[in-house]
Amino acid sequence: MTKNPELSIVLPCYNESEAVDSFFKKIVPILDGLALSYEIVCVNDGSKDDTLNKLIKIKETVPQLRIVDFSKNFGKDAAMSAGLDFATGQCVIPMDCDLQDPPELIPKMVKIWKSKNVDVVLAKREDRSDDSLAKRLTAWLFYKSFNQFSDLEIPENVGDFRLMDRKVVDVVKSFHERKRFMKGLFALAGFKTACVGYKRPIRAEGQSKWNYWKLWNYALDGITSFSTFPLKLSTYFGLLVTTLAFLRGIWILIRTLIFGIDVPGYASLMTAILFFGGVQLISLGIIGEYVGRIYLETKRRPLYVVRQVL
Repeated sequence: MTKNPELSIVLPCYNESEAVDSFFKKIVPILDGLALSYEIVCVNDGSKDDTLNKLIKIKETVPQLRIVDFSKNFGKDAAMSAGLDFATGQCVIPMDCDLQDPPELIPKMVKIWKSKNVDVVLAKREDRSDDSLAKRLTAWLFYKSFNQFSDLEIPENVGDFRLMDRKVVDVVKSFHERKRFMKGLFALAGFKTACVGYKRPIRAEGQSKWNYWKLWNYALDGITSFSTFPLKLSTYFGLLVTTLAFLRGIWILIRTLIFGIDVPGYASLMTAILFFGGVQLISLGIIGEYVGRIYLETKRRPLYVVRQVL
C-alpha cells in the first residue's frame, strides 16, 4: 500500500454485508484503471451482521483496503468523519457502498480535479424520478428551507458523494462539532467547485437504513446546526400574537363600554387556551433543540471510538 496515495475512497458501512462484495467487484477495476495510487478506507460503524468479516476477507485480495472498526454504532456522520481522519490521499471521495453513488463517475471527477484546477467536484443528482413523490417533495422542501433560512447555502440534490482536495479535507477536519451535519460542513469549507451530473441508480443490494423519521431528524439537525431562524420565528410569532391579543383587548373594552357586558363562550375560551399552550410548547421545543446541542458540545466527548484498525 502506498503511504500517501493520490486518491482515498472513504466508505462508511453499517450492516452492509449484502452490498460490500458487489461494491468491491465493481470499484476495484475502475480504480486500477486510473493509473494512480489509491486506498479505500472502510469504516465499520458497529455493524451487527458479518460486514467486518467480509471486509477482512476482501482485504486478502485488495491490499489497498484499510478497515477502521468502531467499538459500536456512532452514526454515519461520525463514520464519515473517521474516514476523513484516516484518509491520507491527495484527494478524497466519500461514498456509499450500495452502488447508488456510481463508481463509474470517479474517473470523470478525478479528471476534472486535475485538469480544471478545482478543489471540489460535486456529484449532483439530475434525475430523481426513481424516488417516490413524497421523498422528492420533502427533499425539495428541505433544500429550499435550509438555503432560505441559513446563512450557508448547500447545493441542491448533492449528497456526500464528491471529490475533495487534501486542503479541503484538512479544513473539514478542523471543525469540531459533536452533532454533525456533513453536507453543511462540506459547504462551509468553501473552495473552488465544479459539478458533474448523474442519474442515481437503484440500490444494488441490501436495504436502506434511512426512513422518514430518521430523515426528519437529520433535516432538523441540519437546520439547527447552521441557522437560528427557528428561534427568531418563535420570537416573531410571539410578538404577533401579543399584538393581536392587545388589539383584541382594546376592542373588547370598547365594545363592553358601548354595548354592555358580554358572556364569553366556554368552547372558544378552551380553544384559545389550547392553541396558545401548544404554541408555548413548540417554542420551548425549539429552544430545547438548541440547548441540547449546547449540552452535547460542552461534554467534549469523542466523536467516535475505534476498536481496531486493519
